[in-house]
Amino acid sequence: MMCGINETRAKIIIGLVTQFGEELANLLKDFIFEDLRNRSDLAFAWIYQEYAKYQGYMPKFREPSIDNYDKCLCDLLEGVKVRDTREGLFSHLILQAPLLTPKALEILREYCEEESHVYIGMSTLRDLVLKRPADQYNYLIVLLDLAFHERPDVRNQAVQFTKRLYEKPNLKDSIESFALECLKNLLHEKPSQRVVDRCPNLLGDNAETWTEETIKMCLTLYLALLPMNHKLIHELATVYVATSPLIKRTVLRVLENPVRGMGMSSPELLLLVENCPKGAETLITRMLHILTDKAPPSPELVKRVRDLYHKRVSDVRFLIPVLIGLEKKEVIAALPKLIKLNPIVVKEVFHRLLMSHQGDNSAGQSPLSPAELLIALHNIDSSKCDMKSIIKATSLCFNERTIYTQEVLAVVMQQLMEQNPIPTLLMRTVIQSLSMYPRLIGFVMNILQRLIIKQVWKQKKIWEGFVKCCQRTKPQSFQVLLQLPPQQLKNVFEMTPDLKEPLLEHVKAFTMHQRAHVPKAVMQVLESEDQKPAEMKTDENVVPKKIEDEKKQEKVSHLGQEDIYKQKIAEERLKQQRLLKERLAKERQLKQEEEEKQKMQTEQKNVSVESEEKDAEAAMETNEPSQESQQIKEEPMET
Repeated sequence: MMCGINETRAKIIIGLVTQFGEELANLLKDFIFEDLRNRSDLAFAWIYQEYAKYQGYMPKFREPSIDNYDKCLCDLLEGVKVRDTREGLFSHLILQAPLLTPKALEILREYCEEESHVYIGMSTLRDLVLKRPADQYNYLIVLLDLAFHERPDVRNQAVQFTKRLYEKPNLKDSIESFALECLKNLLHEKPSQRVVDRCPNLLGDNAETWTEETIKMCLTLYLALLPMNHKLIHELATVYVATSPLIKRTVLRVLENPVRGMGMSSPELLLLVENCPKGAETLITRMLHILTDKAPPSPELVKRVRDLYHKRVSDVRFLIPVLIGLEKKEVIAALPKLIKLNPIVVKEVFHRLLMSHQGDNSAGQSPLSPAELLIALHNIDSSKCDMKSIIKATSLCFNERTIYTQEVLAVVMQQLMEQNPIPTLLMRTVIQSLSMYPRLIGFVMNILQRLIIKQVWKQKKIWEGFVKCCQRTKPQSFQVLLQLPPQQLKNVFEMTPDLKEPLLEHVKAFTMHQRAHVPKAVMQVLESEDQKPAEMKTDENVVPKKIEDEKKQEKVSHLGQEDIYKQKIAEERLKQQRLLKERLAKERQLKQEEEEKQKMQTEQKNVSVESEEKDAEAAMETNEPSQESQQIKEEPMET
């Protein structure tokens, strides 16, 4: 049985339909579609009979024509496309048809564009190309045309099947030519008519302007072939140079997968880097970034990039992808140019240099340690790079707290201290390190003491930073300030007056033994201005205030700053002498009373009080002052 009817009867019916057609054909078609699953064999028999008639294998009632065969095949395909739920019958009908007419191919194309039939339709096209060599070019054109489709899902599926066919030597040239033709559409200032016809929905009313989707449509197939034929990279670079900025940006965005597929060991890619066409610098830089993003650069790639940078294109951005592969001195030499780039690019530079110190060694080991990088930034010549850029670069380092620990920063400060001359940004780094890690206070005090030995005041910027650091670290910094020469201490007070009073109070809290170690010239600076109110108060009974002020004004008009300073010292000396005399008198009186009490207990009761006082006075006049009084007396005299 065939499809539920007798085979002989089926042949008779098909023969009649083939010979007389028209109304009979419509009846048979309806009969088949009523039960497509069980009567599909009748459909195949009908197609073969029509083809036999077309080929002249049957009695000729009229001249053979392909029209009846074409109509029979297309009607059946249209009906099956709508009714087939298994998705296998349509493909089977296409593959079993003895001849596919242009109309039938168009139906197949429409079938491939339907979202639910994309994969099965493309598979059918691929099988036609492989199994029907006589007409494979016609079928290949349909598949390639779908690879140039406006819808990404259709386009990408067609590209995947085309890549498999690209491996066939007899098809390779045809596929490559079509891909290159699509790519060269981008050379036009506006979309060509072919592009406009292919994507009316994408362009709409903007048929005169390229869009990102239309650009991708022209690029997809060509880029998909790149990993399979690396020579295509040269033509891509040529087209890139000649295109508009919008097309260039789109090319850069879609490059990642194809370039990764090529790999950095590709001879053609290395050749492109070596010969870098003018205008393709950004394209090549993007390729280098993609290749070295998750892997260290190969020695061959580093060599070619280095040669390109030194001999042809002195754009430091070329070096960024291969920084890990360069030598330490090369990275340090490039730093002044690198940190002047766009902030985003500078972050990328530091990410590459510090990545291996974050536990990620996938991109290779950095030629600079974190400490060496920060030291190198401090040593950049200000004539090669502005200070603002250097400061921003050092701030990027400080932002990496997991890398720049207090131990690393201590090493950095230690090494910077040993340099001569001292780097300008040292004190900024000291202050910033201390704000991050307060436990470094002891180490910082040691740094400040060593700076005094190096006469830090001779470098203005560092001196200002020194004073600012002392101000922020008080009271710990008081011991450091007391080690300064008098003139520099005076300068500190001029720059930060609020330091003087707390420092003086700190010194006043010293014991007499501790104060003995404070240089007298330093004490003069500390007490020079603070003694004015006391001086005026003690002189109230001797010289009227008005007369004293008038005399001072007269002297100021005649004396220079040096004379005024000497005069103040003399006044201070006289004042100290007066105060000392008063203190000594009180001490004598107290001692006298103590001695009287002792003598009254030990001497005889009949000794009169008057004789004891005379003897005590005589003894006091001949005796020298006590050691403590002598010390108090000597100190102000010496000052």
